[in-house]
Amino acid sequence: MKDAIVIIPTYNEIENIEAILRAIFALEKSFHVLVVDDNSPDMTAYKVKELQNEFSGLFLESREEKSGLGTAYIHGFNWCLKKDYEYIFEMDADYSHNPNDLIKLYDACHNDGTDMSIGSRYVKGVNVVNWPMSRVLLSYMASIYVRVITGMKIHDTTAGFVCYKREVLEQLDLENIKFVGYAFQIEMKFKAYLKNFKIVEIPVIFTDRTKGESKLSGGIISEAIFGVISMKLKSIFKK
Repeated sequence: MKDAIVIIPTYNEIENIEAILRAIFALEKSFHVLVVDDNSPDMTAYKVKELQNEFSGLFLESREEKSGLGTAYIHGFNWCLKKDYEYIFEMDADYSHNPNDLIKLYDACHNDGTDMSIGSRYVKGVNVVNWPMSRVLLSYMASIYVRVITGMKIHDTTAGFVCYKREVLEQLDLENIKFVGYAFQIEMKFKAYLKNFKIVEIPVIFTDRTKGESKLSGGIISEAIFGVISMKLKSIFKK
């Protein structure tokens, strides 16, 4: 069984990808990395291929088109499960997640018996840097809304910085994950919560990207708002 791998989905992240990969491979704890690139016009995949000559634990899966964050992660999860990794991480390419915090998430699962650890912006106050207040309020209130609707005790329900033990992903029926944006992150947590996996939030500081463009859109926000209600209702009727 292989140990730990970080999945990084990319679309036009040429300005960030080399720095984040070098930071991960410089950590004291060894992590492999899988980049799932959606045919980035800015040649992100070519930069990853170049770095593969330097880092043996770096892998690349190239998809034909931009198909959404959720499908990129599902693609990555399936790849990692087939390769027998024990701990599988989600992480953004834009340095909003500090690579040093990977070790905290890993320790929570490897040493403390947690099934799923979440790098949380909101478990201890609001730990967000460089976001406008409107964006902070939108994200924070969205997490409160999700907690109220779903009953989950998770403070940062849309967090995209997560470590899963492989058993969690094996039991979540990945092919039936429906959402692709923020709602994807909520759906993964909700389905793990329904199966009574042990979930822990680890406080981290989230820093907004300084390079490249955000992928947030109105469609992604509306998917999260209305998708949560649909998801909750389906879980009730399945009982």
